[in-house]
Amino acid sequence: MKPLLFVTGHAPAYRVGALARLHEREGIVVALFGGRAKHGGEVFEGEMPFPHLHVRPPQLARLAASGEYRAVVCPTGGRIAPAAAWAGARAARVPLILWASLWAHPRTLAHAFTYLPLRRLYASADAVVTYGEHVSAYVRARGARKVFVAAQSVDNDFWRGAPAEPEPQGAPALPWPAHATTRFLFVGRSAREKGLDVLLDAWRASDLARAGAALAVVGDGARASAAALTRAGAMSAVELRRTYAVADVLVVPSIATRTFREPWGLVVNEAMNCSTAIIASDAVGAAAGGLVRDGATGIVVRAGDSADLGRAMRLLAQDAELRSRYALAGADAVLDYSHDAWARGFSEALAALGRSRGR
Repeated sequence: MKPLLFVTGHAPAYRVGALARLHEREGIVVALFGGRAKHGGEVFEGEMPFPHLHVRPPQLARLAASGEYRAVVCPTGGRIAPAAAWAGARAARVPLILWASLWAHPRTLAHAFTYLPLRRLYASADAVVTYGEHVSAYVRARGARKVFVAAQSVDNDFWRGAPAEPEPQGAPALPWPAHATTRFLFVGRSAREKGLDVLLDAWRASDLARAGAALAVVGDGARASAAALTRAGAMSAVELRRTYAVADVLVVPSIATRTFREPWGLVVNEAMNCSTAIIASDAVGAAAGGLVRDGATGIVVRAGDSADLGRAMRLLAQDAELRSRYALAGADAVLDYSHDAWARGFSEALAALGRSRGR
């Protein structure tokens, strides 16, 4: 059986394991067209465990039309990349599977010109695989058919592997004072859509620092957060895993902007694997998509509402038993969001089109 052509801009470290699992199931060739990478994560180092090639976006049409592939998967982003992959798949008369992440179209003049073409792509794709049910609802409302979910995943085994014993002498210090009674954590960029300003407003108003709690800001957001009690720059995955494991609460306060709405937020998956309680806004895909369920696997607050966020932070600072309950529920729930579950979503789409290997 011919391989599946999987078109994407980049293969960051957090996605390589999922792509490898899809290769095991279906046999893929990954076509990397580059471009701007908006999402963070470490760069993968080493030999990728699947066939791959680097192409320029205009080359995708010829590649998809080559007759060497039984189906084509393409993303919604990448300027001309989706159109090129679509044209090639149609020329080769093979199914096109759209990999969709948007659950709100950006509201800028430039993006206004892409709305109708993207809507046509949703409707004309032979199948659509989405980040979660929130994206599925969005694309169905715009004409998509045969919609499947590829559960957003991280390497659960790695993130659950934080050592229980103290780190050896010489390990980087944790980003909270040793005496902190409740350790809050933010991980992310300082971009407006990440909601760091909302978090800092909530922190100032909460008076939690006076009660002994501490907030750590990890990532490039640390440079713009003088109001946080402690700050740290970017961390390696091993350092971040250790930090999650010691944190009591991860706060993901993203907001919707004219150009961005958080498609998922994989920091949620990472922290849940480390048994860290979660507070997320309703503009976070992991909340809208069902991993963070208010009152069950965490707390969901109104995006941009610092008072609502502050109340949630005070509640978890005051109730260790509730924090523990959310942490354990999240650690259990995130097991369903595995690399195998991600790959299975694409296999289900291929099976619906009669193009799966059947495993």
